[in-house]
Amino acid sequence: MAKTIMTVDDSASVRQMVSMTLKNAGFTVIEASDGKDALAKLGGPVDMILTDLNMPNMDGISLIKNVRAMAQYRFIPIVMLTTESQADKKAEGKSAGATGWIVKPFKPDQLLAVVQKVLK
Repeated sequence: MAKTIMTVDDSASVRQMVSMTLKNAGFTVIEASDGKDALAKLGGPVDMILTDLNMPNMDGISLIKNVRAMAQYRFIPIVMLTTESQADKKAEGKSAGATGWIVKPFKPDQLLAVVQKVLK
């Protein structure tokens, strides 16, 4: 059965690129436009979340904290996919519960390599 990955980004073009990359690799994809939208769409089985950091309504750090507070999603991999690369932002993401960090712009094969690695 295909693994389900949620991609959360306020940029429609980034969501589309991530979604297409993942779907072409055989994953099922749920798209959300920000943290609030992501929380509203969580409910069924999700194997991984890829989230942007800077978004309106609810940012990536707040989303991670909310997801980690939900028993069924406490241990799923959550990878930040963002333009931010500062050490303090990475530390904040890690302390919130982020599994990994990918800096935009990214190459599709780089994204898939990270996804395969954390879903093992």
